[in-house]
Amino acid sequence: MGGFFGAVSKEDCVFDLFFGVDYHSHLGTRRAGLAVYDEENGFDKAIHNIENAPFRTKFTKESNEMHGNMGIGCISDYEAQPILVRSHHGTFAIATVGKVNNSDEIVDDIIKGNTHFFEMYGGDINQTELIAAIINQKENFIEGIKYAQEIVDGSISILVLTPKGVYAARDKYGRTPVVLGEKENGYCASFESFAYINLGYKDYKALGPGEIVVMTPDGVKTLVPSGDRMKICTFLWIYYGYPSSSYEGISVEKMRYKCGQALAKRDSVKVDIVAGVPDSGVAHAIGYSNESGVPYARPFVKYTPTWPRSFMPTHQSKRNLIAKMKLIPIRDLIEGKSLLMIDDSIVRGTQLRETAEYLFASGAKEVHIRPACPPLLYGCKYLNFSRSTSEMELITRRVITKLEGKEPDDEMLRAYADPDSDKYQNMIDEICKELKFTSLRYHRLDDMLASVGIDEDKLCTYCWDGRE
Repeated sequence: MGGFFGAVSKEDCVFDLFFGVDYHSHLGTRRAGLAVYDEENGFDKAIHNIENAPFRTKFTKESNEMHGNMGIGCISDYEAQPILVRSHHGTFAIATVGKVNNSDEIVDDIIKGNTHFFEMYGGDINQTELIAAIINQKENFIEGIKYAQEIVDGSISILVLTPKGVYAARDKYGRTPVVLGEKENGYCASFESFAYINLGYKDYKALGPGEIVVMTPDGVKTLVPSGDRMKICTFLWIYYGYPSSSYEGISVEKMRYKCGQALAKRDSVKVDIVAGVPDSGVAHAIGYSNESGVPYARPFVKYTPTWPRSFMPTHQSKRNLIAKMKLIPIRDLIEGKSLLMIDDSIVRGTQLRETAEYLFASGAKEVHIRPACPPLLYGCKYLNFSRSTSEMELITRRVITKLEGKEPDDEMLRAYADPDSDKYQNMIDEICKELKFTSLRYHRLDDMLASVGIDEDKLCTYCWDGRE
């Protein structure tokens, strides 16, 4: 995943930029960067690896030494960005959030013009560099950004820092958010709306799908109006979003309470306590507890001093080890108890299996699991949620293949997506058995969408039902 923040001001903007980017630390763990522009000194840029240290510790020096009245910054799990580009548009910096599925096709087309790309570790092309190259195919930034939105298969939201202002563009179908804030001396653009609240900004506007604006210290100008079709990622509410986030006016925390309430209404299991797997499962569990009347408790805690982030390393062997290490059991709340655990989702199943095993090892009598979303049947094509995960790594796909004796086609997957079908129940029973839970019940898709509360046609549900 990833998040970005941009600021323009009549004064120095680096303080706002530094903390605005830092508030996106829950969205990425590997790379972070800042780029600023000052009329007297031009562009300045810094990028650091943040795999082993929080953003603030790596960029403290830059926060004191960088200066500029306009800037952009980004936290990412993949690309080193923002990048600085020299082209016929002049010099500019660019940061992106999203996923490009047809990068090879685009690269082959652009390379015909003798453009060269640097590879990232692992041999991939830097996505942000590719978007910059696409923009450079056109005569101006507006046409270039529009072109990128049109030809990218996937999703791409963009911030571009130029000497004249910061361009902000939301992806074509609004799968990720871009919101603007304002205060007396300037404006900001942010993935997360809460990132600017403590910096003195007030809400200015949320960009619509495909909308492009340019911000200067004196104002915001709409260059391309919003499109009509929206497909915002529903996982923003279930998992990605920080509790204080809101998307399309819907609070993440409040939506998660509603998810838990809906889970409880369909459940009849008898347990002693309800708990959420920290951190993203906690609000769902509170909603379940409030609806069911079963006490909420914390039978384990996450060791936050050195495990502050929500995203796990992508290397599977490390994921397995960390799943055992970062959560610490509280035995007095576990021994002899029937526990109901709520997590945001089950992807591979590794972490929840490890969680259940150590709860049983700590004396739990029963461990009932209630994921806050439906079974994940498809790898996301639009964001980086499962970029490092093939669909066959999803526990649902492995189990369906086992039950059917072959890899499932789309027709077969549709049958397994139906919560009222026998195939669905067989899949759930097999997952429960494989992961050694006492019982397993997923959130229904219709209940989850109702928990969001906006027009279902505006919500992307591809990872659950394959509908684009």
